[in-house]
Amino acid sequence: MDWKIEVVCVPVSDVDRAKAFYAEQAGFKIDYDSTFTEEYRVVQLTPPGSGCSIVIGTGVWSGHPASLPTLAHMEPGSLRGLQLVVPDLDEARTALINNGVDVSDIQHFENGGWMDGRGGDWNSFGFFSDPDGNGWVMQESPAS
Repeated sequence: MDWKIEVVCVPVSDVDRAKAFYAEQAGFKIDYDSTFTEEYRVVQLTPPGSGCSIVIGTGVWSGHPASLPTLAHMEPGSLRGLQLVVPDLDEARTALINNGVDVSDIQHFENGGWMDGRGGDWNSFGFFSDPDGNGWVMQESPAS
């Protein structure tokens, strides 16, 4: 049996602002945008080449039992560590910067702390946040 993560809920305070950020600045594809009522809207976006999408919206899954983690129970900007794996960190970082996203310098983890510059395979990262402060990590995959 395969278990796949295909959707991650990202809590935002302003759906239109977040949709514009992810589509126009981060380059995600808009898969779906539907408003059912004033209190219920679902927007799904997918990073280029990804099998996993994000969902932003209002009232999303608020009818589920309170024990389930949903956007209705998550504070905007509270998500950290969302990770994008890219083949070329310099190219991805430059594309985001050119679209107005504030991206950290490239860093790597060494001797228990973050260091400037590249590390070895799977150890080069860039960091950015959406307008609400949800934190993203870009990690470079080693060359094939």
